[in-house]
Amino acid sequence: MSGQLRFAILGPQRAWYADQEIDLGPGKQRAVLAVLLLAAGRPVSTGQIVDAVWPEEPPANGPNVVQKYVAGLRRVLEPDRSPRTPGQVLSLTDAGYLLRVDPEAVDAVRFERGVQAARQRHASGLAEQALSELATALDRWHGEPFTGFTGPIFEAARQRLVELRAVALETRAELRLDLGRHRETVGELVELVAEFPVRERLRHQLMLALYRSGRQAEALAAYREFGELLRDEYGIEPGGALQELHGRILRSDPTLVMAEPTEPATPPPVAATVREPATPMVAPAGLIPTQPAPAVVSAPPPLLPPPPATAVQPARREAPYWASRTVTILGTVLVLLSFGCLTWLVILAYAVWRRSWRLAVAGVGYLVLVVVEVTMLDMENPDAEVPGPEAVTFLGLAVITWLAGAVHVVLLSRGLWEAITARPDSARGRAKEERRIRREHARYLLYHYPAARTELGLGRPDLARSFDDGGLVDVNAVPEQVLTTLPGLTPEQGRQIVVDRWLRGPYASMEELAARCLLPPSATEPLRDLLLFLPPASQSDEARMQGS
Repeated sequence: MSGQLRFAILGPQRAWYADQEIDLGPGKQRAVLAVLLLAAGRPVSTGQIVDAVWPEEPPANGPNVVQKYVAGLRRVLEPDRSPRTPGQVLSLTDAGYLLRVDPEAVDAVRFERGVQAARQRHASGLAEQALSELATALDRWHGEPFTGFTGPIFEAARQRLVELRAVALETRAELRLDLGRHRETVGELVELVAEFPVRERLRHQLMLALYRSGRQAEALAAYREFGELLRDEYGIEPGGALQELHGRILRSDPTLVMAEPTEPATPPPVAATVREPATPMVAPAGLIPTQPAPAVVSAPPPLLPPPPATAVQPARREAPYWASRTVTILGTVLVLLSFGCLTWLVILAYAVWRRSWRLAVAGVGYLVLVVVEVTMLDMENPDAEVPGPEAVTFLGLAVITWLAGAVHVVLLSRGLWEAITARPDSARGRAKEERRIRREHARYLLYHYPAARTELGLGRPDLARSFDDGGLVDVNAVPEQVLTTLPGLTPEQGRQIVVDRWLRGPYASMEELAARCLLPPSATEPLRDLLLFLPPASQSDEARMQGS
């Protein structure tokens, strides 16, 4: 039965048994089938189905509702099955619901494999065969994928397929230009530019096709129109490759009419967008408890040995920010409230703290001044008046030990504002450097001692652990809640990463992450020192990490 089933999701969702179309039932039942098709050949848990089909308001009795729709799908996919007979096409396993169909039965899988085959033919120099493969693959499109389905799972799958189609269309235009079919390609490129107005590669191809067709003025007009669009809508200019082509067209560069067209500076993203997994459109590792996704991530590159531990030690004589501020305030208050009588004691305390003999001399000097003040007072007759000249001297000494002493204490802290502003920066700088070194230590451990990943929970801030890895994050393992807190990523981008990982498997590098999720450099640069790209852990390793 399953060998005669065919499914279409590139446009309105449809299904056939042999040559007879099947009525797939209500919308939610179709959505459940779409989730199972995304993981064709692999089990999908009930919870994952609920999250995909009801992303906003899941039903309270979600498992029962899923079971109801699965029963409906069994009736339409296996109409000859007895009610008490276990399902052969759609069955329940310990890991979830399993749709047993050949991946080739899904038009999206056949489309992806066709694009991959065309890319291989193109790389081998077989332009005609590649063009034929692309034509066959693109003919499978009958509209927007997953029509009528909403939610992040379907949206991410839809965006990925639409992007793959756009790349395939660009590649087809490039092949036609390679084969010298400039005039017949112009009309198609005009339509594609209208459909994808900001794809620079299509503009590049349109300008080249127009120029090679003897339409230099129209080629220049196409560049001018594109530049105005970018400036008005986004405030940017066309890329360097397009500007270079514009200049060559202005100069009537004769090399442009050669068989080999000028390529944009940015290489075609087919290789980064299209992957050949063991099973196309695999479900996320979380959906496959008994069948973990294949490890496609290479081992980490060799790293520098860890720096010595002394590199992270703070300066020996530099007090913490809070201690410096507290000592400054207490010392100043003590000098003011004692009317300068205890200035010498505060200065000597600073001398011991700073290990400064100059401050020790200053403290002794303040003590001598206090002693002189005391001797000038007539302790036996407090009502006696101090003679005029001696009164001036006494007041002068009091000002020195009281007010000047208070100012001296403040200055000894290197300035109150310096203590408030400079010290926190210094502390933050030391903390940042320490985190960086801890990350280097953790990467060193991963490279030389791979078992540390499980034993120490490296890259898993979502797990309880005692080892500090400096904030590393394993992008192939952490949940969405961790990704959305990373610097440079918006919550939407974090969710996009999780969904793309769900659909297409783990990431191998920062470049692959950026290409698959269309992340700008502003989002990826802050992450280069934080992210790990590790193979998915086995179930036993994952359980061990969570248990520890």
